[in-house]
Amino acid sequence: MLFDTHVHLNARQFAEDREETIKRAFDAGVEYMTVVGFDHETIPLAIEIAEEYKNIYAAVGWHPVDAVDMTDKELEWIKELSKHEKVVAIGEMGLDYHWDKSPKEVQKEVFRKQIQLAKEVNMPIIIHNREATEDIIQILQEENAKEVGGIMHCYNDSVDYVQACLDMNFYISLGGPVTFKNAPLPKEVAKQVPIDRLLIETDAPYLAPHPNRGKRNEPAYVKLVAEKIAELRGVSLEEIAEKTTKNAFQLFGLK
Repeated sequence: MLFDTHVHLNARQFAEDREETIKRAFDAGVEYMTVVGFDHETIPLAIEIAEEYKNIYAAVGWHPVDAVDMTDKELEWIKELSKHEKVVAIGEMGLDYHWDKSPKEVQKEVFRKQIQLAKEVNMPIIIHNREATEDIIQILQEENAKEVGGIMHCYNDSVDYVQACLDMNFYISLGGPVTFKNAPLPKEVAKQVPIDRLLIETDAPYLAPHPNRGKRNEPAYVKLVAEKIAELRGVSLEEIAEKTTKNAFQLFGLK
């Protein structure tokens, strides 16, 4: 019973075979998924998919790369959508210093506004972090994001930052990179994160795990992530599946 806590079934890469992709995931033991929307195109589709499938949920937020395109109108829209019965989190949000479409100061302002919104509607947040760890932790602390907590999505940082995240009521989510041969950081994190704060994800269609690296990722492959974490921790796949699914239920407030 696996829970892919971060998947983009609303991406264009799944336009031709979304239904078949979802069926393959269910057949592989992935019983639950959270589809993450992050702009005008992907947010409505995330909710549409969640409405269609009982065990699929949605998250709504604004991606930092597109921060320059977000106005108060979009913020109000996200706030309204947060009331939907299948929406379980606000995000993905955060900072991305790899791409230069949105200036850093604009990203920070949009990030802060979304944290404040999440606190207002009392929902956990999903954090996108690319080359911006210290700024992200500082903003989360300053905005007291601990009140709602959330997910450090596709965590690929040093173990040194894990405790700061845990102290702010965040879960650490690992994806495909934990299976990469040349990726020691997520492997070390997988061994050390407390089991009650660990989540798994695919971020499909991106970051497909080994042996599918470089191909289109899909939610069925979250099982490969779980298997690798089980191997690294010296426990069974069943234990990782059970614990991470329980954690996701707790975070998202599901019964």
